[in-house]
Amino acid sequence: MVPTIYLETSIISYLAAQPSRDLITAARQQLTHEWWDRRRNAFQMFVSELVLVETSRGDVEAAARRLAWVDGIEVVDISPLAEDIADQILRHARLPQQARADALHIADGRRGTMTTQSFDTKEPWVDPVVAEVRAAREALLVEIDYDLHKLCEMLRAHQIQAGRRVSSREPRRIMRVSGEAA
Repeated sequence: MVPTIYLETSIISYLAAQPSRDLITAARQQLTHEWWDRRRNAFQMFVSELVLVETSRGDVEAAARRLAWVDGIEVVDISPLAEDIADQILRHARLPQQARADALHIADGRRGTMTTQSFDTKEPWVDPVVAEVRAAREALLVEIDYDLHKLCEMLRAHQIQAGRRVSSREPRRIMRVSGEAA
């Protein structure tokens, strides 16, 4: 049986967006593209109605790019169970009503690799995809000795190898206040 995975709006946004000038966002975009290229076929993917609504918002051209990424992916209705779970999340976490869309993503994502379980369960459920991503992140950090300069060098090398620009922002000049040491 092929595992299922719920694609939340941020995944679609990272795939469809122009390369970011922000290094962290650019790294997330790059990792998302790499996952998409290498791992997506190992899963049956689905999105909810909420993802379609969110990807349709904003700039018309950007929305069209986002919607193109979800074309052909199964769309599921937001179930009454997901509505109930979202309400429980809001209530138990004492979150404001504005967080309902995020709670719905969490609740709807439970249809993926997660099995139904109570929030009262003492043992946390471990998402195998999240565990895989965290293990890959940790292996990468160990490989570069937790050195951000090495991470940047590695990202630049991947950028050249992939033929896709990760960041387009020119380095900013740091303005010194007069009398401050250089």
